[in-house]
Amino acid sequence: MGAINAEWFQQLPFQKMESFRPVSGGDINESYRIQADHKSFFIKIQPNQPADYFKHEINGLKAIGKIINTPTPIYNGVIDNNAYLVLNWLNESTGSQFELGKEVATMHQQMSPNGKFGFTENHRTKALVKDNSWNNNWTDFYVNQRLLPEVAVASQRGRWNTWRQSHFNQMVDQFKHYYQTHQVQPSLLHGDLWAGNFMFADHQPYLIDPDTVYGDREFDLAMTTVFGGFNQDFYQGYNATYPMAAGINDRLPWYRFYYLCMHLVLFGESYGPSVDNILANY
Repeated sequence: MGAINAEWFQQLPFQKMESFRPVSGGDINESYRIQADHKSFFIKIQPNQPADYFKHEINGLKAIGKIINTPTPIYNGVIDNNAYLVLNWLNESTGSQFELGKEVATMHQQMSPNGKFGFTENHRTKALVKDNSWNNNWTDFYVNQRLLPEVAVASQRGRWNTWRQSHFNQMVDQFKHYYQTHQVQPSLLHGDLWAGNFMFADHQPYLIDPDTVYGDREFDLAMTTVFGGFNQDFYQGYNATYPMAAGINDRLPWYRFYYLCMHLVLFGESYGPSVDNILANY
């Protein structure tokens, strides 16, 4: 891996690199604001990865960007074994969560072009590779391409036990039983819809950092309830556009589990009580 320094930035495909400075951009990538060709840009850098490391994110931004505002991919490549993705810079502003809710609902009304669940490529995370292979069946996709792989990693890392496994099995059984008689539409999902992944620029809502997949829209909605940050205006705007189905609050926990278990995998037992609180209901 080459050093991320001024010489590295000069190799980016701009005519004139003027300045760069680190900014916050999550826990996965190194992030910078760069000034080049008289404009500001946001760049993500992932050491020791090929350029196509960002392919899933780029295609997700393109798919979602047809419906709702997203950052625009400008350049993608690799320099000295450091993959990078350059996006346009967004100047943050205030905005309406009611409008955000409407936009997310409109996104969820976009269905998979092939009628299946999944996405065009897999997504590599710190913990595992998310298998987005196309699947005709949502229950099979969620259990075998989301839940079981993350529980396996939790077990490998010593963050699993027999109590959790027993209650997890019961949760999965209830999940499977419910969807034997309830149909799921393969909606376009952001995939990681917590409050840190939306913003307002020019007073318009934007979605950023997608983990895009076609799946049950309640999977996205569950994430909005895990860490807060979405107010009642958001849900009112959503319901005004694409009303939630009756009984949603009974179904959200098995989707919240996925996100909280991933945090258990990534960050440790501090998330154990939250995982156990869900599993205790099954």
